[in-house]
Amino acid sequence: MIQPTSTVSAEISMPRRGTLRALLVSMRPHQWTKNLFVLAPLLFGQKLSDAAAVGWALLAFVVFCLIASALYIINDLADAEADRAHPEKRFRPIASGELTTSLAVTAAAGLLAVAFGLATIIGWQFLALAVCYGMLTFGYSFAVKHVVILDCMTIATGFVLRVVGGAVAIKVMPTHWLIVCAFLLALYLAFAKRRQELLLLTASAHAHRQVLGEYSVAYLEQVNNILVGATIVCYTLYTVAPETVARFGTDKLIYGTIFVVYGMLRYMVLTHKTENGGNPSKVLISDKPLLLAILGWGIYNGLVIYRGVLAALWERWQ
Repeated sequence: MIQPTSTVSAEISMPRRGTLRALLVSMRPHQWTKNLFVLAPLLFGQKLSDAAAVGWALLAFVVFCLIASALYIINDLADAEADRAHPEKRFRPIASGELTTSLAVTAAAGLLAVAFGLATIIGWQFLALAVCYGMLTFGYSFAVKHVVILDCMTIATGFVLRVVGGAVAIKVMPTHWLIVCAFLLALYLAFAKRRQELLLLTASAHAHRQVLGEYSVAYLEQVNNILVGATIVCYTLYTVAPETVARFGTDKLIYGTIFVVYGMLRYMVLTHKTENGGNPSKVLISDKPLLLAILGWGIYNGLVIYRGVLAALWERWQ
């Protein structure tokens, strides 16, 4: 029997990986950048100078990474057949046959057990959020990802749960502004990924992911334009909202919006290049200008929010 061209090329161009490396690849550590949303309350909750809070936030980050990795493995098990027809996903360890089903199931169960065990250390409220995140992601993988619009809204809701989980872990109350900004940004990233998938897969898009048959590039471009504007406006309003000014004692956060504008527009440029594929996380960690924009945003906000702490430290060193 003649093998499909995609399978043959995968075997030729992709060297066999060891079991541990194949398992690590299936866990998708490059996707852990999404869980940095867990740390947002640490910055805006004025807890960066609290060593205990930093520790709890980092533990929460680890929990979300472990849950996400377990669910990536489960998702790859369910989509193995479809992934074999994808130009990039056919190289995934489960789709390519490098990782056996039994080992993948055992690894996923182990990751979830460790994650929920660590979540109980943080507290029962956080554990409940972690379980909700797991159930939401599981529901997405096996049902919601086939429903147009709701697929992307579910992904965005997962980011909101990360933000709320980070806030619960360090015992601060997340503002409505922070939640809405996180939702809009995540929604943009989700729809941008759908657009990239359509461009990358062209005529075979519907065969690989059923919901792509409900989208068009023109529609997704309109949606993305709306979401970019909405995200920037929402963040700008957050920086000058009365509750924000009262909390931080300044309205200077608004000047950090320049990093947000540049970052959003830079990402739009990158997603209009089909060679970048349909993976936002890989784009994020590989583009230096985008990384610098995020770093600049973090440094500027840190200087404004923690100016009192920094001033006290400066006086102590004098």
